[in-house]
Amino acid sequence: MIVTIAGLYLVFLPHDRKPQGQDLSSWSRIRENLTKNINLGLDLRGGSHLVMQVQTDDVIKTYTNKDIEEAKNVLQSKGWPFNEVKAAAVDQIVISVPDRSHNSDIISELRADFNNLIPGGKGWTASEIGNNIIFKLDQGEQNSLRDRSTDQAKQIIENRVNAFGVTESTVQRVGSNDQYQILLEMPGIDDPDRVKNALNADSTLEIRSVSKGPQTQYPTRDAAEAFAKTMPGGLETHDVMPYHERAGSSAGSGQEQFVVLDKAPIVTGLDLRDASASSSQYGGDQWQINFALTPGGAKRFGDWTGAHIKDYMAVVLNNDVKSVATIEAKITDRGMIHGNFTQQDAEDLALVLRSGALPAKVTYLEERTVGPSLGADSIRAGVTASIVGLLAVVAFMLFYYRLSGVNAVLALLLNLILLLAVLSFGAVLTLPGIAGVILTIGIAVDSNVLIFERIREEMRNGKVVASAVDLGFGKAFLTIIDTHVTTVVSAVFLFVFGTGPIRGFAVTLTLGLLANLFTAVFVSRTIFMWHLNRSARVETLSI
Repeated sequence: MIVTIAGLYLVFLPHDRKPQGQDLSSWSRIRENLTKNINLGLDLRGGSHLVMQVQTDDVIKTYTNKDIEEAKNVLQSKGWPFNEVKAAAVDQIVISVPDRSHNSDIISELRADFNNLIPGGKGWTASEIGNNIIFKLDQGEQNSLRDRSTDQAKQIIENRVNAFGVTESTVQRVGSNDQYQILLEMPGIDDPDRVKNALNADSTLEIRSVSKGPQTQYPTRDAAEAFAKTMPGGLETHDVMPYHERAGSSAGSGQEQFVVLDKAPIVTGLDLRDASASSSQYGGDQWQINFALTPGGAKRFGDWTGAHIKDYMAVVLNNDVKSVATIEAKITDRGMIHGNFTQQDAEDLALVLRSGALPAKVTYLEERTVGPSLGADSIRAGVTASIVGLLAVVAFMLFYYRLSGVNAVLALLLNLILLLAVLSFGAVLTLPGIAGVILTIGIAVDSNVLIFERIREEMRNGKVVASAVDLGFGKAFLTIIDTHVTTVVSAVFLFVFGTGPIRGFAVTLTLGLLANLFTAVFVSRTIFMWHLNRSARVETLSI
């Protein structure tokens, strides 16, 4: 009785406090509670279905470009002459040298440095062809980096979707391992562009050095580019970026200026440990973003700022200079980004930065939207099928097993109540899940048929009613356990290897089977015992 009451409460009554002025006994209120308590999947509630592919070549290219910069720095610091360092392919670096006298030293030094820059710590191999040293990234290590970046993108996408308020979403890898595809399903979201904008939100944070020159900011791009061309490396190693000074700052103009920055950042968003939004220290309605760096990023940042006191650095967010500051002292693990941020802008940017930058761009291979009206039609069809199946089963059990059929019907109804009660704890009901519910009805009745037929057999063999009931349940128990365990094992495989809708079927089927073990074996037997204990001796049983 307690289990039944608890199940009815979880399914039909609100899980929060009773709202004042509302009638909880009304049918409309019960329907509203049922809708809130049971989470519906994409095919029932409506929503968006996206299949994305991570452009993993970008990841390999990023590591290759890092290694090219590392090679130039090492060669220059060691005084080893070289003509050129370039990428011959996405996974290949060619170093051209005037002579081969230092080749062994270059290979030994750079191979160790290159491998230290990738997570696996290995993978780069070197060969010599004439005056060229060729470094190539091992294919196995490439595959490992691609897999790691896809898993990282999946985690970041899941964090962003959850943080932007999309509940009951499904994010998982699909397709073969070498396709690097991610499936995203968002029940209740019929505007996928809103979520795509959140997923595509650029979260590139860089802190760069401002190039030393006659001035820090230039009134026009042409003036800034003219200065950049006079620097070593010219525009190949320097960027010209716009900068809107804050109104009310020391300059106070708020007009667009241009700054010349070193292309190589000091730290990036990959070095972020945390980011949060707060009111700006400059007052007014402005907001700022506070950030904290990882230990590795903090060390690099501290070393650089300690060596560049009184120089300038710029905070670049999404390829836009947000602030230019003078370095007054060594800075290690914390900083802030000022800009013309509203509270919402600052909180959104902090959220995106906190969830991490996508390791590579994603492209959309498939996009599908299920309207709520189609989901409502599916719900009506599924509920209708369930009710018709339930009524047919009830009619058969009452006709064939007479009053004992009432026992089976009560156990079956409790089975469905318990199944829906467990679903209310956060599981998602899909259209295949409704099929699992219907299948559960059949399996539940099958358990009762096994028990009842065993009881009939014992009564035909001359056993008294109480003994026949006891033996019937005892002999049918192992058979019921066997059938349920084998079906649960199949459902587990469906859940592990299936996608969202198939998982929904596996979940409802498994929950229904577990509930059935309780209702068919314990509840049904308890009802029989109650009936037999009503009188001292029961001579017959309506079965």
